[in-house]
Amino acid sequence: MSDITTVSVTGDAEYDIIIGRDIRARVADSLPSAARKVLIVHPPTLAAQAEQLRDSLTDGRDVLLAEIPDAEQGKRIEVAAFCWQVMGQADFTRTDVVIGFGGGAVTDLAGFVAATWLRGVEVVQVPTTVLGMVDAAIGGKTGVNTAEGKNLVGAFWAPRAVVCDLALLDTLSRNELVAGYAEVVKAGFIWAPEILDIIEADPERATDPLTPEFRRTIELAIEMKARVVGEDLREAGLREILNYGHTLGHAIEHSERYRWRHGAAISVGMVFAAELSRLAGRLSDAAAQRHRDILESLGLPTSYRAGAWAQLKATMQRDKKSRGGMLRFIVLDDVAKPTVLQAPDESLLFAAYQEVGGA
Repeated sequence: MSDITTVSVTGDAEYDIIIGRDIRARVADSLPSAARKVLIVHPPTLAAQAEQLRDSLTDGRDVLLAEIPDAEQGKRIEVAAFCWQVMGQADFTRTDVVIGFGGGAVTDLAGFVAATWLRGVEVVQVPTTVLGMVDAAIGGKTGVNTAEGKNLVGAFWAPRAVVCDLALLDTLSRNELVAGYAEVVKAGFIWAPEILDIIEADPERATDPLTPEFRRTIELAIEMKARVVGEDLREAGLREILNYGHTLGHAIEHSERYRWRHGAAISVGMVFAAELSRLAGRLSDAAAQRHRDILESLGLPTSYRAGAWAQLKATMQRDKKSRGGMLRFIVLDDVAKPTVLQAPDESLLFAAYQEVGGA
């Protein structure tokens, strides 16, 4: 077994994030001792591995599998209801546990199911994608999508533990890995500039799961997320900085009916936020250009459809990050200096979108 790094989330809900290679055996150690029933929520692509995980947990426990649709199609209330049905028929009690085994959409859905069954049972997250490891599985934000937007229905429900087995990333396609890596880039811009330096030195090594550079950037992103959510579980203050690039990014996802990968949409959203920061007189031209250079070096998109602004703006105004219909954006005064820009002028928003609205 490889070296293990443990990052602790402190604050109102304390738990550990365990990082290493070939460490799936640590999942059993993370379960509550009183749990006699376990529900593993997983996508179809991980059916065989979910069965292996189930076999490793059956000592004295009844372990059930709930296969859900892949990606954002799994984040629907109908899918949550299916999981509740499985749990109800198996007589799950408050001492039992849910495991989210998959990418960010799976861990979001599994967390929501755990938060709402009997008003809350324990959940252990086992993310299998970059996005899941550095973002979705950490912090206790759970939810489902609706026709009106992404993550509009959900709950804050901290996991019991998060087990990040980096070996699970070895078989990801390049597109999937890089899309998830957009959240690592975000962590670099809002908190840990060392991430940006590592990417600029060698984008290929930075995104190769077998290199120490990759592990370092993943651990830095996880440490950032753990620090922020430990101080602000319910997004009352500091945690809002994690929305950098997400206001426009979520609107793009909705516009594309979630056919775009989350990271691809957030990549465009970060460029938009950087241009908004620049046009508002907060961010230098060089720092804004650095966004494009880094994201494009990874093969991530930095532009979107020119004629889409009116639709995107309407979606953003329904976003949960808005306050009383007023748009709020996380912007940068400099790298690692995020702040809030509230109710920016329409002309400023439109001008910023012209900088990305070219595809």
